[in-house]
Amino acid sequence: MTRLLPGILAMATIVVASNILVQFLFGQWLTWGALTYPLAFLVTDVMNRVYGAPTARKVVFAGFVTGVICSLIGTQIMGEFGPLVTWRIALGSGLAFLTAQLLDVSIFDRMRRGAWWQAPLVSTLVGSAVDTALFFSIAFSAGLSFIEPANDVSWANEALPLLGFGPVVPLWVSLATADWCVKLGLALIALVPFRLIVKRMLAEPA
Repeated sequence: MTRLLPGILAMATIVVASNILVQFLFGQWLTWGALTYPLAFLVTDVMNRVYGAPTARKVVFAGFVTGVICSLIGTQIMGEFGPLVTWRIALGSGLAFLTAQLLDVSIFDRMRRGAWWQAPLVSTLVGSAVDTALFFSIAFSAGLSFIEPANDVSWANEALPLLGFGPVVPLWVSLATADWCVKLGLALIALVPFRLIVKRMLAEPA
């Protein structure tokens, strides 16, 4: 339990913070939550490198449970336009998190014998791409409106130029693209703390 606790606390903190910060805009295409959520992959990868895949999966499941609790609380809090969290968002968030994080753990484990940066970079890039695709399509795509018919997502399907200057696409595609770009950038930046944290943890006496 001692080896699990720091990872669980870090993951829970990131999940809770992201659920709160996602309500506040950062520019036109992002929320502040987009800047904190990708750190979940850093936590998973550090735990995977230091303690192995089984321990990393336990940390992921702890983060998933935390996210589910946050989503359930959000569905009961009414904002200006209805519940802060719709059931589609709750479903998309939970499914995307669990799928992407477990995929990250699996890819990392397969690549762990390569150069130190390969496993965290590739696993995070693939996992975050899946996370973005699953969450935004489940939460906002008009084609999946049957999930929650009463939830009006017409605003997210307004046809606009991609990120304000590209081909015309539904708004949610621009939001997903911006989110993915942030995750891509943070995946590269996170290699620095990943290297430092892992070296420190492995240097500590057992």
